[in-house]
Amino acid sequence: MSDPMTPPYVLTLDLRVLDHLGINLYSNAAAVLSEAVANAWDADAQLVKLDINNMQITIEDDGIGMTGKQINDRFLKAGYDKRTEEGETSAAGRTFMGRKGIGKLALFSIAETIEVHTRSGAERHAFEMKTTGIRAAIAAEKSYYPKPVAFNGPAKGTLIVLRDLKKKRTATSVTALRKRIARRFSIIGFTSPKGDHFGVEINGKSVGAEDREDLRALEFLWEFGGQCLPVSNCPNVSKRFVLPDQVDPAHPSWKVKGWLGAAEGPKKLKHDEAGSLNGIVVLARGRLIQENILDKLGYNRILVSYLTGQVEADFLDLQGGDDIATSDRQRLIEDDERYVALTEFLRKTLVSIQDKWTDLRNEARGKQAISEIPALGEWLDDLPTSQRKNAERLLGLIRGIELEDEEERKQLYRSGMLAFERLRLREEGHLLAQGPQLTAAVLLPLLSDLATLEGSLYREIVRVRLDVIKEFENLVDGNEKEKVLQKHLFANLWLLDPGWERAAGSERIEQILKKDYKEFDPKLSDEESKGRVDIRYRTNAGEHIIVELKRAKRRLHLSELVEQGPKYRTALHKCLVAQGEQNPHISIVFVVGEFLYEDDDYDGPAMIDNALKAFNGRVMHYETLISKAQAAYSDFLTGSAKADRIDNILKKLA
Repeated sequence: MSDPMTPPYVLTLDLRVLDHLGINLYSNAAAVLSEAVANAWDADAQLVKLDINNMQITIEDDGIGMTGKQINDRFLKAGYDKRTEEGETSAAGRTFMGRKGIGKLALFSIAETIEVHTRSGAERHAFEMKTTGIRAAIAAEKSYYPKPVAFNGPAKGTLIVLRDLKKKRTATSVTALRKRIARRFSIIGFTSPKGDHFGVEINGKSVGAEDREDLRALEFLWEFGGQCLPVSNCPNVSKRFVLPDQVDPAHPSWKVKGWLGAAEGPKKLKHDEAGSLNGIVVLARGRLIQENILDKLGYNRILVSYLTGQVEADFLDLQGGDDIATSDRQRLIEDDERYVALTEFLRKTLVSIQDKWTDLRNEARGKQAISEIPALGEWLDDLPTSQRKNAERLLGLIRGIELEDEEERKQLYRSGMLAFERLRLREEGHLLAQGPQLTAAVLLPLLSDLATLEGSLYREIVRVRLDVIKEFENLVDGNEKEKVLQKHLFANLWLLDPGWERAAGSERIEQILKKDYKEFDPKLSDEESKGRVDIRYRTNAGEHIIVELKRAKRRLHLSELVEQGPKYRTALHKCLVAQGEQNPHISIVFVVGEFLYEDDDYDGPAMIDNALKAFNGRVMHYETLISKAQAAYSDFLTGSAKADRIDNILKKLA
């Protein structure tokens, strides 16, 4: 019978907890070394020195050190709650950062061997711990006893030596580590009115605001509650603003400090060594407690891609409050009311600055565009004063688009300027309705502007068409010609006849013609008949047109066209009559790459023309098509009586 005084149930913990809370908890050196820096702060150190090489990492501070009792009761005791046992502040009055009592276990995440040398008053202690020994103790279900070693520590404080480094987790360069440590603390470089100072050195060089790439990337800056960043720390900021700092009116103590900043472009927030700067870190008690809260805000406007920031929210870690940090102190428990209030506050803050940022950005990019391309300034100067601001915003919007090819941006400027002019003149067109009150002094400049814009727009169309023609001209391979023809010709029927510029199509009639194509060419299988893509139907000014594209390399006999043409005509005539149109005027156009065999005969061309006239057909040749279209549009450009103001500016962008 069991002893009634013995509790029936018991909770036990063993050293396997170290696997989860130390050895496997952290994945990068910056997070691990941040724990060491935080411990030095809590120990009232004035300076923490990190020395890093391929063989080992040393962490030395000049804090209060540890006695033998403190080593066993505090340092070697996982889960020691410093705030419960020692209060909220250190002997020097610093607010403690540590809380869970597991931060020192982070060292095992990057090193297999850890040596600790510490001096407190007259006491000196030194010991070594190895993960192999810890794991052996875990397997044997025994306690682990660190090995005493000869003391080789500082005159004051603690020295920790990390050896047998885990290369994958410590591969970060020293420069990168400096940048990341600088972003994880707000107390680095801190000096109190009483002279209490806290600094961090890495390989003999102090860490400071100059190591923070995010501050250098800022173009616009918003600060909570008042200015908190020295001008020298953010040299590229052009404008700065103040934001409210009260998170929740129902909780007066829930306030934030810090800042939000927008970079000139997303690329400014990508850094090879500092990592991605596109995020908002959250700090409490001077140290990072959430890597990036930005992706938790549910805010998806374009501003997000340009944003970085640091929010100091000490109310997340108030004295006596519940601990809402996860074990690795990189994230927060998201259903806590303090966290919910913070995310809602930040979401509303982003909404409040979005439109202002858009205006600021477009204005800045507009000035940048004019500086880079003086011709844009000429265009602005010629606009009415009341419209220049909007035009400059348009240029800024185009300048702000992320593009790899700057030639594409020039094309956007050209299109944007023409679109703006068109809208501007449409807006001013209401003057034409003023009747008797309209004077010649007002009307004539407006009509002149309209004519000028019309000429510029047409010249743009012509240039685009010449580019299309050039695609044909540059082709040499016959098969390639066919592919390009199939792709472009039916979308640009003006190549066949400039009069067909506004020719309309009918998808229904095309479908009927393609469905019945087997009647035209009995050799085709059903699948081939359904898949025909080389015929198009268009109607223009009462004329109904069927265009068929023949293979570029195929040479045809006239008899093939004479056989097919009437069939096309008959099928289309049948469709149109069924739709109620009597005596439709129908034309059949064959586009070929090679001359017909009959063209070789002396009277062949005349014979071909007569045969095709019987069903109102004609033949267009690939080379003839290019040369005629090119000549027609080039003549317009070269024969244009006089280039106008807009066209002159557009030419400078070409």
